[in-house]
This record gives sequence, C-alpha cells and structure tokens, in this order.
Amino acid sequence: MDAFHSRALALAAAFSLACASDAALGHGFAGKRFFPATLASDDPFVADELSLPTVSSAKSRGEGDEPGLKTTTTSVDYTKRVTPDFGVGLGAAWLRLKPDEGGGDAVSGADNLSASAKYRFYQDEAAESIASFGVDWDIGHSGAKRVGPEAFSTFTPTLFAGKGFGELPESLKYLRPVAVTGTLGVGIPSRSSTTTTTVDPDTGDAITTTERHPHVLKVGFSLQYSLSYLQSFVKDVGLPAPLDRMIPLIEVSLQKPLDRGGGPTTGTWNPGILWAGRHMQLGVEAILPINSSTPVRHGWIAQIHFFMDDLFPRSLGRPISGTAQ
Repeated sequence: MDAFHSRALALAAAFSLACASDAALGHGFAGKRFFPATLASDDPFVADELSLPTVSSAKSRGEGDEPGLKTTTTSVDYTKRVTPDFGVGLGAAWLRLKPDEGGGDAVSGADNLSASAKYRFYQDEAAESIASFGVDWDIGHSGAKRVGPEAFSTFTPTLFAGKGFGELPESLKYLRPVAVTGTLGVGIPSRSSTTTTTVDPDTGDAITTTERHPHVLKVGFSLQYSLSYLQSFVKDVGLPAPLDRMIPLIEVSLQKPLDRGGGPTTGTWNPGILWAGRHMQLGVEAILPINSSTPVRHGWIAQIHFFMDDLFPRSLGRPISGTAQ
C-alpha cells in the first residue's frame, strides 16, 4: 500500500470516528455563524486549536536543467489563548522532496519552525463579523539544510477578517449560508540579500552570487457555503449526516514580491470541502495554480483539526488568564 492510500485510509477512519461523536458545533462562532479553520490560510479567530496533522503533496515545474519536484509536507500546528482575545502559536513541518522526472533519491528533513501571535480586536455577533491582527515568524536557519529552508527569518504582520451573510433579505435567503474570510499581510525578511561564494570545479575560480530577498504581499481569501447554516437557520432540506455538517469552499492564496527585483504574482486556488463537528474538523482541498508563473502544477492538502477549547474547556482549552467569552 503506497503512502497516499495509507493517508487516505487514516483520514477516512478519523472521519468515521468524528461522525459518531456529538456533532453540535461549539467553536469559532460570531453570532450564529461558524467560521471553520481554513487550510490554505489562517482563520480570523483566536482559539485553542491543534492541527495534527496537515498533509500536503504538490508537484512543481522544473526550471532549466533542474527537474520538477514532488514535495510532501507533514505539519503540526498548535495555538493557545493567553487571554480570550490574544493567543500564540507554534508550528513544525517535515518535508520530503523527490525529483518528479528521471528518478533520483528523495531528501527529507525538517522545515523552518514557525511562531505566531494574534489579537482579536473586533467582533459583531449580529453582523456575523470578526477581525484580528497577528504576526507570523518563520524562524530562519531552524530547519535542516538538506531540504533548503531559508537561512533568514521572515516576519509577516497580517490582518484577518471574516463575514457571514445571515442578514440578507428573505428573497436571498439561500445566500445566507455564504461567508467569506480574508487575510492581508506583508512578509518582511530579516535580511535584504544573501551572498554566496562557490568554486568552479573546472577552472577553480571563485564565483560570487547574490540573491535578493524582497518584501512580499500575501493575500488569502475563502468563499464558503455552510450546509449546517442552511439546515438550521434557512430551511431544513433534509440532508443526512455527514452532509449536514459540510462546508464546501474555495480558497485563493496569492503572493506578489514588492521590491528588490520583484517578480510576477503567483498563487493557488483550492476548491475543497470541510466537515466540522463539535470537537474536531476534517478537510481536504485540491491545490491548483492560478497562472503559468506559479511553480506548482497540481496537488492536494488534507487536515485533521482539533478544537482544544471544546475538548478541554476547563483545562487545556482555557485561556491562561481572563475569562473565555
């Protein structure tokens, strides 16, 4: 049995266990609106959450004499509320890189560690809206050199927002289950450039190259349709479990270098589906390029996500200080 089918079976087993549990939602609400944890970009909530694991596999195009790569990433992310409105997080990932053409040995190792902090500064229950501000820190030189992590750190201050459309009139009631979330940030490298010196094996001459590290605009967006919201607050159309807890969605993730040589806009669009119960969420999305400049050819991402504040509301899921709302 190959690795893909092993992961698929594991995800199916977790799905079956989740379906057998209490499916009443209790996490990530603004009014009646439940905002799920999205896979391609972070959601706007501050919460106690554990993604274990998130697994993705993507094939990239080759450049020049370099073959394309199949990159498999297995990661774990944990966030913890310090107060009801402020939380911190840590993330770790394991990479497996394998040439996609012409054979070649796979290389595996740890990617750079990441840390984050997020503060929720706005929430309107009636308008089903929420906004937060956060900073992500990709910790340079913390990964294994053999998989090529950046030797410099990148800090990304980001604005997060979410909005549900439950206020729409009766004539548009079937659009009330729609929600959008978005992120807007700028990646700021700790080093403007990196200079390396190599020796030409034929001539023995030293060759110096300089790679410039631009500031990068990062934009994320999701469009969601909650079947649970449809059933509970618009019309019970008789969907059976597990369909009644599913959220079809499309995510878009874009990056645009802003200076130091710049470059084209790249990114992916990710159609997929989520299933959310009271204590956990399961999700799977395709990974597709938005244009020919994007190195990714195609791929997929899947995640098992635990709501720690609902699993352990009186212990691990409580804020360190303050009272949970």
